[in-house]
Amino acid sequence: MDVTLAIDAMGGDHGTSVTIPAAVEYLKQFPCDSIILVGQTDVIEAELRTLHIDAGQFGARLRVHAASEVVGMDEQPQSALRGKKDSSMRVAINLVKNGDASACVSAGNTGALMATARYVLKTIPGIDRPAIASYMPTRNGQVCMLDLGANTDCTAEHLLQFAMMGSTLVTALEHKPHPTVGLLNIGSEDIKGNEVVKQAAALLRASDLNFYGNVEGNDIFKGTTDVVVCDGFVGNVALKTTEGLAQMLGGFLREEFSRNVFTRFAGLVAMPVLKAFKRRVDHRRYNGASFLGLRGIVVKSHGSADVLAFRCAIDRAAEEARENMWQHISAHIEKWHTERQNIEQGVA
Repeated sequence: MDVTLAIDAMGGDHGTSVTIPAAVEYLKQFPCDSIILVGQTDVIEAELRTLHIDAGQFGARLRVHAASEVVGMDEQPQSALRGKKDSSMRVAINLVKNGDASACVSAGNTGALMATARYVLKTIPGIDRPAIASYMPTRNGQVCMLDLGANTDCTAEHLLQFAMMGSTLVTALEHKPHPTVGLLNIGSEDIKGNEVVKQAAALLRASDLNFYGNVEGNDIFKGTTDVVVCDGFVGNVALKTTEGLAQMLGGFLREEFSRNVFTRFAGLVAMPVLKAFKRRVDHRRYNGASFLGLRGIVVKSHGSADVLAFRCAIDRAAEEARENMWQHISAHIEKWHTERQNIEQGVA
């Protein structure tokens, strides 16, 4: 399936110097797909000239769509939503809504992107709140974790919806028919956790999901389950802690191998192992958080992403578009609500 991706070319800390090279790399690897660069035309065209990209080099596969405004990284979401209707972020999302693009990718302001995407695309029926989902490395592969910051206060029903969306995502992208779902808690025992988590566990057990049970923080990286569910406050703290730990370990290794001539020599000998280690824990390769629960595909890149990281976010959006991700989630949610209604009517 060929896809067309709308790229918010102006978003992120580095703007077009990252988004456009990543988009060009993607087009070179996938000759049947198309990309629409959304933003200020003169800035985009200047970057294309810097990259020595002719307007006709990719034909109709690379287009520029004008947007006169840019949402600042520290701008309030409501201000961006109400005051910048021609921002590169909003125009890119509009292209998804209108069917001109299969997905949108942006490294812009997370709050503004979520608010705009929710306003423009609306949520899937049966989903109260969209969630941010992303993959994290584990000892035996990767784990899908959500919510990572969209919803700091959640009900048990919200956590159930997150679990359904995360399970559907893993099934579609990893082709696992019954992925295991873990509920992040302060202990594995049923008596642990606050009332919301306890109620969510009961709902998950009663659902058609492959519920493993409660999992703790160390289970995330053990790969105990395929999906880990939590509220956005806990999820965002876990995510940022993980990124900080990886960067600290990398810094420690560099310091130790540069202490003297002997450690530098040891570093040269160990270089293949170090490169392999860096690749496994490189958070850039897991860049690209999905906004699940919307009637369209929106992928959020880290604001400080470099070309490699932003390219990974583009890959994630394309993968979800090929799998018709939001339609799969919609079908799963509709099926669950139908079954629940039938059970409730039967009881009545």
